[in-house]
Amino acid sequence: MSSEAGVQTARSRALAVLRLRGRALAVALLPAAVAVILLVGVPTGHFTGTGWDIARWTLTPLAALVLLTAAGVALVVARARPAMSPTVAIAEEAAPDLYRMVRDLADRLAVPVPSAIALTPDCDSWLEDRTHPAHGRPPPAEEHGDIADAGRHPHRRAVAAPVLVIGSPFLWWMRVGELRAVLAPVVAGTGPSAHPDIAAARRFVRGLDAAVAVTSEHCRGPVFRTVFAGLGWIARVLLRSCRVHAAEMERGVAAAAAERAQAVDYGLRIVAQEQVGLAYAGWDRLLTRVALPAWRMGRWPSRLNAGVVAALTELSRRDRLAEGFASRLGERPACDLLEEPGTVDEATSLLAARLFHGGPAGSGPDWSPVHWGDYPEEVVDRKWRTDAARLHRVLDTLGVRPGAGAENPGPDGPTLSRVLDHLTHPGPEPDLAPHPDPHSDSHSNPDSRAERLPPASPPADGGRGADGEREAALAPVSGADPDDEDLVGEDLVGTTPRSAALAARISAEVAREGAAATARAASTASAPTAPTAASAGLASPWDDRALPLLPLQPPRTGRELLADHITAMVCCAAMDTLGATPGLDWLDGPTLLVGGVRVTDLPAQVMMLIEDGDPTALRLWLARQGIRPEKPVRLV
Repeated sequence: MSSEAGVQTARSRALAVLRLRGRALAVALLPAAVAVILLVGVPTGHFTGTGWDIARWTLTPLAALVLLTAAGVALVVARARPAMSPTVAIAEEAAPDLYRMVRDLADRLAVPVPSAIALTPDCDSWLEDRTHPAHGRPPPAEEHGDIADAGRHPHRRAVAAPVLVIGSPFLWWMRVGELRAVLAPVVAGTGPSAHPDIAAARRFVRGLDAAVAVTSEHCRGPVFRTVFAGLGWIARVLLRSCRVHAAEMERGVAAAAAERAQAVDYGLRIVAQEQVGLAYAGWDRLLTRVALPAWRMGRWPSRLNAGVVAALTELSRRDRLAEGFASRLGERPACDLLEEPGTVDEATSLLAARLFHGGPAGSGPDWSPVHWGDYPEEVVDRKWRTDAARLHRVLDTLGVRPGAGAENPGPDGPTLSRVLDHLTHPGPEPDLAPHPDPHSDSHSNPDSRAERLPPASPPADGGRGADGEREAALAPVSGADPDDEDLVGEDLVGTTPRSAALAARISAEVAREGAAATARAASTASAPTAPTAASAGLASPWDDRALPLLPLQPPRTGRELLADHITAMVCCAAMDTLGATPGLDWLDGPTLLVGGVRVTDLPAQVMMLIEDGDPTALRLWLARQGIRPEKPVRLV
């Protein structure tokens, strides 16, 4: 499809959308027109008689009601604020070279120049219409050079050009030529967007979409809810009617833009598309493995975009993706087009934390930035010790004594042996008072170690047996239901009863702490936060009442939480008894360094303990590393 053919297809679909708008207006005006004809017929002597009178007095109120409804729909569509993507605005003073590159690109494509540039913490780029009054008017041309009016006659000013939104990882990972090649088809889309019919159809569709969102809110009284329900139904009907035409219109615009961009850096664009896929993979890995643990600790990495470069460089080094990476990294990176890359990186990093995790718009005592150099000490070490402290608090609530069940009990204090012994040796319900029998030895009885097999009859000390240990451990926990399948169902199938009980307790404790943190964040949301360079660029009109807008991962399961807490306890023991250090792996996140070497085989040993209740493999691993599990560790 040629560029002109794509534009014609998009324009024909836009006219179809506008025809639907015209038909809706005609339907709304038709009863009023008939009522006017009937009313005018009275003084002229036409339409007289009882039947015509009944028709007049019936149709006139109906016409008035239809007009009021149509006016209400039109008012809601006109006043509703269309959705706006959360971005960090980039002024031309902050990136003159970037604006110059976009302007030159638009001149080569013979299309209008975007009215502004903004960055988003995502691996994508698009054009966004922000001409709605609620979004604020775009700055006049004299305030930002010729970025809005280049190539257009001053007396033939068309629709304001859209804003160019660029994925921030592209600026740091791509070279200047690669970024220009990737942006070429996006910038080319400003040509069809400037067509009056296409712009009018887009405004109508966006208005309907915003009206549906407004009428779906449930924060009004019953009268308003009833009225808005009717208006929302009409808006949905109109939106469904023009859905196909709007989709085909956008396809035509995209086809026209892609065809027009064929003449600009086509060969380089093919190579650059490979970098788009790499940037997406590295960005996703960095957010889920590295940034998310820091966000959960109340710290947000302030150089995420610089981190994605380190992550992708490490990925290329490990997997040998391409031999030309070294020479490619020697070229000028696209972030050099910014005057202050560090400030922009900090702003987009804070926006990413808010979008993917939630949090305030500025720094505070429970929400502060962290640099990559401080990440191991301020995030990894703190995370491990916090998880280890939570694990021992849960063991305290279960009544597990330090060193209970061990042949050589260690000193009082948080030890790794306490965890291993509890998950290894079965016994009576920890919440019950012990009833020692001097004539019996629980350690010499092999039947007491059969965790997976419940006793034929209830134990003499009142314990509920191994199978009842899950429900007994869950019952006292506030907010935990023993019948909750999420806690004791599929997730914990295949684990020992004690592992399941401990995982359920930890899940409840984590949920309680998360609810308390959410309440604290809500109570301090209205309080002023410390102004930072990052928060200065986030004054956007997008709705942030439902943060996080894009959660990265579902809540961790009980099995995952238990594995994380046991791993954290092992790492704390390694740091305090062996001198190991916390580290940061760009692809895997927090990691343990023993003698400067990254430990990779610990998760398998931990899962064997959780699933089989057998600590042999983990104890052998600890012995090989020289870690002493009976020594107390330091917690937060």
